Amino acid sequence: MRDVLPVLGRWYAAGVPFGLATVVQVSRSAPRDPGAAMAVGPDEEVVGSVSGGCVEGAVFELAQEVAAGGEARLETYGYSDEDAFAVGLTCGGEITLLVRAVTPEQDPGFGAVADSVAAGEPVTVATVTDGPAPRGAALTVWPDRTLGTLGASGLDAAVTADARGELALGATGLRHYGPEGQRREDSVSVFLQSFAPPPRMLVFGAIDYAAAVARIGDFLGYRVTVCDARPAFATPRRFPEGVEVVAEWPHRYLRDTVTDERTVICVLTHDPKFDVPLLTEALRRPAAYIGAMGSRRTHADRAARLAEAGLTGGELSRLRSPVGLDLGARTPEEVAVSVAAEIVALRWGGSGAPLTATEGAVHPYRSS
Repeated sequence: MRDVLPVLGRWYAAGVPFGLATVVQVSRSAPRDPGAAMAVGPDEEVVGSVSGGCVEGAVFELAQEVAAGGEARLETYGYSDEDAFAVGLTCGGEITLLVRAVTPEQDPGFGAVADSVAAGEPVTVATVTDGPAPRGAALTVWPDRTLGTLGASGLDAAVTADARGELALGATGLRHYGPEGQRREDSVSVFLQSFAPPPRMLVFGAIDYAAAVARIGDFLGYRVTVCDARPAFATPRRFPEGVEVVAEWPHRYLRDTVTDERTVICVLTHDPKFDVPLLTEALRRPAAYIGAMGSRRTHADRAARLAEAGLTGGELSRLRSPVGLDLGARTPEEVAVSVAAEIVALRWGGSGAPLTATEGAVHPYRSS
């Protein structure tokens, strides 16, 4: 959804109705996670994807029908034993989609959502998918305000509280309530889709490897900052456009920077005078991933220095060093792929093993 919002925002601002299909639930080996979206707008223009091609044809027709004035629909697509290439998922999974029309009259908060996402402002959209509440009704929730209604004040209050909790985690998924927001009932299903600001990637050490890691971090959707104490190396022209470059001692910069459970920290300096104070700071603060470049000898020396600096065994266990997965990487670009692969595997609980050597669903859904 984040990727297609700029286009949808333009359609919305022009007052053009469009059909929006959103994945609200998946099971087994589904190719896209909840929140994936596809929209059909003017002149049959299509943006986004909900299954990587398996059911887009059927969704296209349904979205057109809904945009032309039809009621919101909840549709489930799954694997067909009779004809694997009929409308269904040949990967063996199952997805449930909410397909609804979007106009300023039907969803007064949609334009504000697009603006907030573009500005990096956290926002959650709560949409009724099933039950006695109006299907497709939307409530937009920010940390300090709301817009819209799900049809009942009690339901709005309960969903607002949950939406703000989900927003703090950047989480997306279905929640269930009673008609007036009762917590112990499940007659109303509401899809909460959070748009938290992009997670941070902090890359320390402005070397060739840092440029490659910054490039792939930007590609993966991180807000990337490269930091180095040497002004001659910490220059924006050496890094991709959009990457922030800071000339500062790494541990001082990190000390003054807010991190959270989604932050990725890559230490590529492999110099004790930078590494030890930097990692001492990093390993004692929230972060999803902390990796450090260097040989096994460098790692052993670094670990000993960190232990001397007072870090505990539990703190040291958070360090991914030598950084990256064993891909046999040689060039900076290959090493960046290795690092990115380890970050993705850690985020989603992947093993890093070849899929030919594993069993079970290829795309199991796991909340991040």
